[in-house]
Parts: sequence; structure tokens; C-alpha cells
Amino acid sequence: MGAGRLAAGLLATATAAVVLTGCTADGRESACDSAGGIVECAPEQRSAAPKIAGELLAGGSYDVAGQRGQVVVVNFWGSWCAPCRAEADDLENTYQATKDAGVTFLGINVQDSRDKAIAFEEGRVSYPSIFDPGSRLALDMDIPPNTIPATVVLDREGRIATVIRAAVRQEGLQPIVERIAAEAPAPAGER
Repeated sequence: MGAGRLAAGLLATATAAVVLTGCTADGRESACDSAGGIVECAPEQRSAAPKIAGELLAGGSYDVAGQRGQVVVVNFWGSWCAPCRAEADDLENTYQATKDAGVTFLGINVQDSRDKAIAFEEGRVSYPSIFDPGSRLALDMDIPPNTIPATVVLDREGRIATVIRAAVRQEGLQPIVERIAAEAPAPAGER
């Protein structure tokens, strides 16, 4: 195996371990299910997401903390990313199909110019995107730039429920989002 492949393999293994650990309170990897680039965590094993806030592409600011009580689907994307272009319609269709169930979507644009990012979104998605050219928010979520696109689903309490490290399709994403949206909220004493 070449040095580049070995390094990529080690990075993928380390990244998977970080995501799994992020879903558990005590670092037990068995607490989360992982298959096909998707990591799903049971409600009792979820950890809080880091702060997700920043300047929107269209102007103004956004803080995901203001969406507490909603399921938030966070998609990391770039206009330069072919899989991001391929998944845009699926994300928008899932957003339209689930928004009445207390679900909101947020894009986070990484490693891009503002003009290219705005042009990419125009006519594709109706939900907002944070402009994060330095990928700071992605790195805070343990999503390295080489895994874009990536989608993170936060439960109604702002905890990481699912991490998808691949382009999504509506038929795969929508059932995950609907399942998380249907979860009963934790009693006040357990939040």
C-alpha cells in the first residue's frame, strides 16, 4: 500500500472514531450504529453539537441555538463539489417534505467564494446557508474538508443524532429526518 493510501486510510479510521466518540457520553463506539458512511446515535447516547453560528450568504447572521425545539439538518457544501450539486435537489425536496413537522435546514458553505456560493444556491435551495470559507464550523464538527458533502442531523435538543459522510438522496435522508422528528422530547429533568 502506498504512503498516500495508508495516510488516507488512517485519516478515515481516525475520523470515524471521532464521530462515534462524539455520539457517546463515555466514548463507547457500540452506542452508535455505523454503516455506509452513516453514523446514527440513540437518543441517550447523543452529545451536544458545538456552537453553529455565523454570517449568512445572503447577509445577516444565524445561530442554530435559536432553533432549539426544531430538528435541524445541517449540510456542508461547496459550489466546486460535484456531489454537492447532485444532492441539492434531494436536500430541498426533503426540506419541503419535512418542514411542517418541525424540521429546518441549514447549509454551511465551505472553501468557496461568496459569489460562486450565491450563484450555486440561486434557484436550488430555499433554506439559508452560512458562509464559512475557512471551514471552521466543519472542523468544529470533526468534518474534515475532504469529506464534503456531509450532513449532520441535530435532534430537537441540539444533539448530534446522525452524521452522513456522503452525498444524500431524498429516499435515504427523509426517513432519517422523519424518525428523529417523531421522537418524543426528553422530560424537562433529563435535558
